[in-house]
Amino acid sequence: MQTSAPTPSDLRTRAGAWLQRPAVQNGIVALILLNAVVLGLETSPSVMAAVGPQLVLLDRAMLTVFVAEIVLRLWVHRAAFFRDPWSVFDFLVVAIALVPASGPFAVLRALRVLRVLRLLTVVPSMRRVVGGLLAAIPGLSSIAAVLGLMFYVFAVIASKLFGATFPDWFGNLGLSLYTLFQVMTLESWSMGIVRPVMEVYPYAWAFFIPFILMATFTMLNLFIGVIVSAMQSFAEADKAATAATVDQARAHIEADLHAEVRALREEIAALRAQLRPGHGG
Repeated sequence: MQTSAPTPSDLRTRAGAWLQRPAVQNGIVALILLNAVVLGLETSPSVMAAVGPQLVLLDRAMLTVFVAEIVLRLWVHRAAFFRDPWSVFDFLVVAIALVPASGPFAVLRALRVLRVLRLLTVVPSMRRVVGGLLAAIPGLSSIAAVLGLMFYVFAVIASKLFGATFPDWFGNLGLSLYTLFQVMTLESWSMGIVRPVMEVYPYAWAFFIPFILMATFTMLNLFIGVIVSAMQSFAEADKAATAATVDQARAHIEADLHAEVRALREEIAALRAQLRPGHGG
């Protein structure tokens, strides 16, 4: 009996299943990590003087593997490839490495290190973290707007109160904003900024302490709270989507089994009908 040749659809299905194998995924992760090491070694003049050509050759070999993987994924998923943001990110990161090393776009060659960020798309735990951060953006934008408004008000007040005496720190709105940002980060805020100001304005603490309490301990904790809440919601949604996918796959398997059982029953009934006495010629 002659078997029919596999159709392109069958080949795409097999290729997609092969790409999803743990061994293939782990191999891609290992290549990304190795590529990160190679790109780091290329920043060392002594290493490049010793084994520079070998590192360049190894980098090109790994790039060839990455390009082949992207091409295979494009063939498997076709138009659906570009509907997945993670796939588009992988495509752009790999495409940057194909920019010519000379010409007006040669500066983009420095962005080859972005290939390391492919770990975010390959490792599921990292992908969940990034997804949670992206989901937190709407909530963070509101907090950032409130923080920006508070910064503006305090910067205007600081410029009027301390600008004449400390022009390097509070001479205009931009300098005041930068100084208040340093105070918010708590980097040398006391000995570097507040105490020198208090030597001239003893009650300056009444300005800086409320600002630190609101900007550092309240607003930044709100940032953390929104991010944690968004990541929890994203993780729950991801678990629900995974459970739905498993249930759907189980339903398909059960339907296939039922169909096979029905087909077997029909074949058995047909055989019984053929074996009945008096049947046939």
